[in-house]
Amino acid sequence: MADRHQQIQDSYKQLGNVASLYDGIITRSSVIGKIMDSVIWGLDERLAAKWINDALAPISEDFKGSLLEVPVGTGVLTVPLYKSLPEAEITCLDYSADMMKAAEKRAEASGVNNITFVQGDVGCLPFEDSSFDIVLSLNGFHAFPDKEAAFSETYRVLKPGGIFCGCFYIKGEFSRTDWFVKHLYVPKGFFTEPFESQQSLRKRLEDMYAQVSVHSVNAEGIFFCRK
Repeated sequence: MADRHQQIQDSYKQLGNVASLYDGIITRSSVIGKIMDSVIWGLDERLAAKWINDALAPISEDFKGSLLEVPVGTGVLTVPLYKSLPEAEITCLDYSADMMKAAEKRAEASGVNNITFVQGDVGCLPFEDSSFDIVLSLNGFHAFPDKEAAFSETYRVLKPGGIFCGCFYIKGEFSRTDWFVKHLYVPKGFFTEPFESQQSLRKRLEDMYAQVSVHSVNAEGIFFCRK
């Protein structure tokens, strides 16, 4: 499987004015991004590549089904992936109009035309039951204010046998990140309590899904579930 972390970095660097400070941090493609990854998350290049590749690994390179990403953010982590899946039906949802606009610009600049963008709330998804083959969520659940509704809704719109996968911050795995989350990310409103531990996340998902795998890369909890 291709190194999707490198694919994302390369795409970021090629987009020029479409790229942003936020995206450089998320992709570790800027100096400040590398510093923050190292200081706050304890990630070097190898570990940063591992969490992205692990989170996206359940999406096969020849995927042709329907996929919902929530939240899409600026699309920096996934538009490069969707470009390599031209026969897939992609729906990207975010609550933030500004994030959606950035993601749409990135898709347009990258020549990706198989994405439908929808503004909405993960706690009340505007889709029918069993609508998607895959539901992907990257770094969203630690920010969602109503996590119970988010877990319930992502399950509801997934087809039987479908895949729920992605990643988000989990507590108790890397003390340095825990400190920054408590003293910086929560007070600033970037993250919203309560947070899952690896153990609580595994139990929650096992209570919902037929097949579950959970592991961590420092404080990034990576999960794969099959309904």
